[in-house]
Amino acid sequence: MGWWHVNADTLARSRFVVSPLSEALAALEVLHRGTAAHPGEGAWLDTHLPAYRGRLAGDPVTALLIRAAFGRTWTADFLTPPPLGDQSFGEELARIRHTPAAAARADLAVSHGGPLPGELHRDDLPARTADLIEWVWTRTVLPDWPRRLRIIEADIVARTAQLTRGGWVAALDDMRRDMRWLGEGRLQINAYDYPPRDLTGAQLVFVPVTPRWRGWVAYGQTEQHAVIYPCSGVLADVDRTEVPASLERLLGPARAGVLVLLDTPKSTTQLVALTGQGLGSVGRHLRVLLDAQLIRRRRAGKSVLYYRTTVGDLLVTQNGA
Repeated sequence: MGWWHVNADTLARSRFVVSPLSEALAALEVLHRGTAAHPGEGAWLDTHLPAYRGRLAGDPVTALLIRAAFGRTWTADFLTPPPLGDQSFGEELARIRHTPAAAARADLAVSHGGPLPGELHRDDLPARTADLIEWVWTRTVLPDWPRRLRIIEADIVARTAQLTRGGWVAALDDMRRDMRWLGEGRLQINAYDYPPRDLTGAQLVFVPVTPRWRGWVAYGQTEQHAVIYPCSGVLADVDRTEVPASLERLLGPARAGVLVLLDTPKSTTQLVALTGQGLGSVGRHLRVLLDAQLIRRRRAGKSVLYYRTTVGDLLVTQNGA
């Protein structure tokens, strides 16, 4: 199995970050695979897959490049630079665009699993890769970025709460398939037989993305390492949550939306992130729902979590949610 040695100092400096480039790369991988993890993602794929395939049909070199980059068990390293945090999409993308051509070809040979086809023996591969990622970002991610960002931020809130309650073991064990804490400073990152890596003194960041693919790990020539993982299912499926019209008429659209989201316990901060409403508005809705005994609250570490009562469940289900 592949594992990293992570000492206490590295974990102490670890943090969660938002990466627009990672979101675009995850979207590109879904388009490349052509399969969706859930119906909401399927609707997005139905909307954008024809245009994506049309673009590659008109650019066979880039099509061949992407097939080589997304290998069976490995993705070309230059395609996935470890996020630094606090960077714009353009700043992150520039790291791919400015990759030396020889380094890109070497990475592609590894992900491809052998010598590259003659068509890829050229120096514009990093620029072609960056152009395609920018197309995916602009056409398929950016129009929906505010909603995606709310889900990402809510996931970070949830992971931070897990970290507070149960430490890094609780926060890491269900982050990615085949990833778990093994003890004695060992973090298993996948089930492949790769040599272990020593992260002593390195910086480690965790990066949520909304597409429900397998995620990946990233590292480069620097001491920066990253784990990119899919947002938890409860949060990633928020876009599929529908508020029944009858419930909206009864409670009002905003308050009804909060009640529907409380099928699982959530904090005020998560609700703000998921709904896009202000903190004061969410607080007022919660007070009304508490007074009506449609929800209850309980403390979990430093957080207060809200959840529906049996009466609240019945109100939502009887109104069609």
